[in-house]
Amino acid sequence: MPSPLEPDILDALRQATSSLHAQVDQCLPLARPSPSLADYRSHLRMLEAWLQRLAGLEPAPPALATHRAQLAGDLAACAALLPPDAVTRAPTPPTRTSPGLAFVWGVSYVLEGSRLGGRVLYRQLAERLAPHPLNYLQGAGEQTGAQWKAFLAQLRDQAFGPAEVRSACDGAVEAFETLLACHREAIP
Repeated sequence: MPSPLEPDILDALRQATSSLHAQVDQCLPLARPSPSLADYRSHLRMLEAWLQRLAGLEPAPPALATHRAQLAGDLAACAALLPPDAVTRAPTPPTRTSPGLAFVWGVSYVLEGSRLGGRVLYRQLAERLAPHPLNYLQGAGEQTGAQWKAFLAQLRDQAFGPAEVRSACDGAVEAFETLLACHREAIP
């Protein structure tokens, strides 16, 4: 528990990102009333662009490689189940040094949190979109909640001071804003 002089990083991250989180929840391709497998592919393509942009951070967020591997597998499964789609991939962004470790923790907060949201979507869509395995939405399966709790404990253990908490919030905000930009660019 933070001392009275140290801001609670989780409260700060939630406050900094709540409106962006709500925007993301409303605009994702899977937010439609009856999403299809083509909507899932659109969702994956948007996430692919997002993860590609986040891959430009140095150091890279630890969960990024896992996200990219699961996403690639699901895109391959979509290719086997759907006719080809016209795909234009954004160029890989140049590598850039992040403003610090706290910033990367903020980006990781959004990446790790997206796994929880994915589990909710998985439960809603697994039957409708079968036989696609929806591996990306499954996250770590039944362990997703436990992994989220472990991540939050590690985040709190960082004992960030006020400047680092602001940097973590900046990282989380940037992660959400980048995702929203990828969504806007994907709209025909």
